[in-house]
Amino acid sequence: MTLKIRIDDSAAPYEQVRAQISELARGGTLPVGYKLPTVRGLAEELGLAANTVAKAYRALEADGVIETRGRNGTFIAAAGDAAAREASAAAQAFAERVRRLGLTQDQALAAARDALRAVYP
Repeated sequence: MTLKIRIDDSAAPYEQVRAQISELARGGTLPVGYKLPTVRGLAEELGLAANTVAKAYRALEADGVIETRGRNGTFIAAAGDAAAREASAAAQAFAERVRRLGLTQDQALAAARDALRAVYP
């Protein structure tokens, strides 16, 4: 994820962060479930105060663009209804689990297809 803050821009830095992340998420560049950097990490990367990034994250969360999962971090939220959000969260958990197990992407997809075939005749 690459963000650029323009000092000469009339928009406040937090608004620039909010707008860029929102655009990247809605455009699909940042997929649902993508883990965002920590507030401090992004602030350091952009040369901004942590409170500036925190303000942007709060605005994005209020807009439904991101969701904070406590100590697990901040992620791009699923757009749409609750079922889609829950499915996205389950898919994200599956992806993280199979990666920890050392499966390749092809092996993970095969396992998911097998599970879906078992449930959907």
